[in-house]
Amino acid sequence: MSIITFTSDFGTADHYVAAVKAQLLSLDANVRLVDISHSIEAFNIAQGSFVLKSVYAEFPKGTVHLVAVDGQAVHHRYIAVKLDGHYFLGADNGLISLLSDRPTDEIVQLKTTEPTTFSTKEILAPAAVSLSQGTKLSKLGCPLSSIEQRLPRQLKATRQQIVGHVVHVDHYGNLITNIDQTTFQHLQQDTNFQLRFGRETTNQLHQYYHDVDYGEVFLLFNSAGWLEIGINQGNAHELLGLGYDSPVMIQFSQE
Repeated sequence: MSIITFTSDFGTADHYVAAVKAQLLSLDANVRLVDISHSIEAFNIAQGSFVLKSVYAEFPKGTVHLVAVDGQAVHHRYIAVKLDGHYFLGADNGLISLLSDRPTDEIVQLKTTEPTTFSTKEILAPAAVSLSQGTKLSKLGCPLSSIEQRLPRQLKATRQQIVGHVVHVDHYGNLITNIDQTTFQHLQQDTNFQLRFGRETTNQLHQYYHDVDYGEVFLLFNSAGWLEIGINQGNAHELLGLGYDSPVMIQFSQE
C-alpha cells in the first residue's frame, strides 16, 4: 500500500481537511496519510507548487500526492499524472507542470459523474485511494497527451551577475529565492560578490541561522540548496518589506 500525501489551501479553521480525510479513511481504513501543508495561501499555485516540489521526492517512489490548491478545475477537468515515479492528482490548473522539468510518464483525465462543489472529496480522494491500492493509472480515466503548463520564475545568470527572485515566504517570514548554490559557486569562484535585496547590500554569506545576533539579517544556502534571506528571531518578510517575486541580485567583480 502506498502513502497518500495531502496538500491544500483549505487552512485549518474549517472542516474541509477533515472531510477529505474522512472520505479517504472510509474508502480504506488502513490508508497511510501524510499532511504536507494546508496553509497554502488561497489560490496561490506558485506557493503550492514550491512547497510540494520541495519535499515530494523525499517520499518513496509510488507515493500518491493529493493536491487541492485553487482546486475548482476549469470545465471540471481533473487529472492524475505519473511523474518521476510518483502520482499526482489535482485540478488541471498548471500546478503539476511546475513540479519538475522531467516529462510526465502518463496522464489521464479522471472520470466524473455528477457535478460537485467538493471535487477533492468526491473525485480526487477516491482516485487517490484506488492508486494507493495498486489500480493502474489508465483505469482511472481517459488518456491525455498534455497538461496545463505554467512557466516558473527563471533564474538569469551571466559571468557578471545572477538575477533571481523570492519564490516563497515561509512560516518564519524567511525569504527563499530561486538562486541555487551550484550556480553561485560556479560563477563566484575567486571573484568578489555583492548581494542586493531591497535596500540592503552585503558581501557576506552565513552557514547557520544563528551565525548572526538576534534581529540581524542572515543569508545562507539552505538544506535544499536555495539562497535564503531571513532575520534571526525576526520576520524578514515584514521587516525588509520583501515578498514573493521581489528581485535579488548577486554582482561579481574581480576587484
